[in-house]
Amino acid sequence: MKRILWICNIMLPAIGQELHLPYSNREGWLSGIFEKVCRKDAPFVLGVCFPLDRQLKLTVQGVECYSFIEDLNVPEKYVPELETVFKKIFEEFKPDTIHIFGTEFPHTLAAVRAFHNPGKTLIGIQGLCGEIAKVYMAGIPEKVQNQVTFRDFLRKDSIRQQQEKFKKRGKHEQEAIAGCGNITGRTRFDREGTAKMNPHVLYFPMNETMRKEFYTGRWELDKCREHSIFLGQGDYPLKGMHFVLEALAILIQKYPDATLVVAGNSVVEHRTVKEKIKLPAYGKYLLSLMKKYKLEDRVILAGKLDAGEMKQQFLKSSVFVCASVLENSPNTVGEAQLLGVPAAASNAGGIPDLIEDGKNGLLFPPGDPKAMAEKIEALWDRSKDENGLCLAERISIQEAKRARITHDGENNYLRLLEIYQAIGERK
Repeated sequence: MKRILWICNIMLPAIGQELHLPYSNREGWLSGIFEKVCRKDAPFVLGVCFPLDRQLKLTVQGVECYSFIEDLNVPEKYVPELETVFKKIFEEFKPDTIHIFGTEFPHTLAAVRAFHNPGKTLIGIQGLCGEIAKVYMAGIPEKVQNQVTFRDFLRKDSIRQQQEKFKKRGKHEQEAIAGCGNITGRTRFDREGTAKMNPHVLYFPMNETMRKEFYTGRWELDKCREHSIFLGQGDYPLKGMHFVLEALAILIQKYPDATLVVAGNSVVEHRTVKEKIKLPAYGKYLLSLMKKYKLEDRVILAGKLDAGEMKQQFLKSSVFVCASVLENSPNTVGEAQLLGVPAAASNAGGIPDLIEDGKNGLLFPPGDPKAMAEKIEALWDRSKDENGLCLAERISIQEAKRARITHDGENNYLRLLEIYQAIGERK
């Protein structure tokens, strides 16, 4: 039986529970496969590597698990010592294939170097750091790009420095992909991007499975809050929150009750002058836009939401917007589509592989607030067709139908087994 070693960038819930440590379930589909292995339903032996603040080995439900030390707060910093750590893990577990999830952290390159077997190395693409670096500023004014707040100075984390960090991550990513023989991806964007870095790599298409919470529940027009926009993240320029604010400023002229709910880390929230001083430059720019367009009472900061809370916010919203100037295949779009929440998104990166404009969502040119506002307004139009459905309802039906196929967990698992078998048969 083949031995597959996963190299993850998070600690799986089962491991966190064993260690009595906090964990994330954002990669819920990995837990699903982990459970299959524990039930002896998988045709391979699994091992799991994960980042922690200390190095240890443990067995969780019969699965050998290894931690490695990595500071996830500085993903641009390469630590050569990790190569030695991985070599020891490989010597002990003796994997036939290593499967690395993502290229965002330096452990990807360290594992590729340490394993030194491209034909048996598989990397799953989540995003492409090098491409993100190119468009990171997302059209914000140059004055804002160069601004350094007190917080930015202390943390060495100005907007320019953030972009430089992505450039460094992009270089590590490029070397990792160049030294890898197999890639899983899901869009034309990541296929073409990885082919530029390694023309000889074997590319295996494989769709993503979303968190289990999003496979139940259904958006309904008469149960959502009218003229409410939901943005899944807005804490750095690439996510395009500044464009959403400008679109909202256009919309409130016709829809005075329009609101924007933003989930995730907040870079604008403050209750005191002292807290305001600690805001990053991008946060201050967003605040200036909110003040300029009188949007302070229109923007609701929901903060970090778990899967259940995120689902409820989706269902309450009349439209979900993905305003990023570049994404591969954002999970928020997939989650919105599974629930049937009408979605409007940037025509950028791999998003067009998820959304067929006018059929299962609406697309607008990235960085175009006017076009974004027009698409949102179209989803707010309640004009009925001959079947008694408005555009939002028609899109809701089509996107949920398609998403149930694209994000089918069992089919995606069977596809993964095909990929493991194909790599195992490579000479």
